[in-house]
Amino acid sequence: MLLWERNDTFSSDFILLGVFSSSPTSLVFFSFIFVIFIMSVTENTLMILLIRSDSRLHTPMYFLLSHLSFMDIFHVSNIIPKMVTDFLSGSRTISLAGCGFQVFLSLTLLGGECLLLAAMSYDRYVAICHPLRYPTLMKEYASTLMAGGSWLIGVFNSTVHTAYALQFPFCGSRAIDHFFCEVPAMLKLSCADTTNYERGVYVSAVLFLVIPAFLISASYGQIILTVLQMKSSEGQKKAFSTCSSHLTVVSLYYGAIIFMYMRPISSHASGQDKVVSVFYTIVTPMLNPVIYSLRNKDVMGALGKILWKCYYHSTLFPMN
Repeated sequence: MLLWERNDTFSSDFILLGVFSSSPTSLVFFSFIFVIFIMSVTENTLMILLIRSDSRLHTPMYFLLSHLSFMDIFHVSNIIPKMVTDFLSGSRTISLAGCGFQVFLSLTLLGGECLLLAAMSYDRYVAICHPLRYPTLMKEYASTLMAGGSWLIGVFNSTVHTAYALQFPFCGSRAIDHFFCEVPAMLKLSCADTTNYERGVYVSAVLFLVIPAFLISASYGQIILTVLQMKSSEGQKKAFSTCSSHLTVVSLYYGAIIFMYMRPISSHASGQDKVVSVFYTIVTPMLNPVIYSLRNKDVMGALGKILWKCYYHSTLFPMN
């Protein structure tokens, strides 16, 4: 690390110290991360294909879920391939442009997914609390506006923060004690006063985390009241099953990001930040499709339908 810091003084590139070393334990952890990457991409791609191929899943709820899967694929692809390349090649450098791209895409997806999860909670609120008005309130253009707005607002917020973060001078070591270019880790290397920028990060965290979390809480508060008033125990069970999946995702995702971005930079510890970042950038994208699909009869039905078609086709047209 000292050699990197000495050489890095004359370079505009950054060094990602990462989470891997040359120990056998790191090799096991590397293999675990790589398996998670393959599972995340496979699961989310399968989810998108199921939603696109089965007409029963052509509803606002699954349309929003498909965008969640897209975001998760982009998220793990933004981070893990670089980690794998660094581990296999032994080179941990990343250019300023590459670092800026990681920051931009990461912030876009973090902000966009926070808004998308809030939109999905509104969809469940309308479906359960106002089922007769659902076709009117959640028309195709409404769900398209929600998904598109999540992407566009995320891109706008990310563009501002990325441009601002990269203009800070990095006078000393350019070794980032993290496995990807994340804003809190980068700001620690700056030799300028970042107080005003940190206030901006806090404002964005309120807009993208606190307000959506409040809306989600309000939506599910109304949902719980409505479900408790249902006379049918089967209806209550189905409603709670559907909503518990969404609440699980929200709790996992929001909790980790709030912990990361709503604390002063001075209170961040690199080891702690790495663990939290692994959770919401790598583990959660793998869990999302599992949480939604394993407890969803429609998704499992669509999967069974495709598997049956594949089996039927292979039976009629066996390969020579």
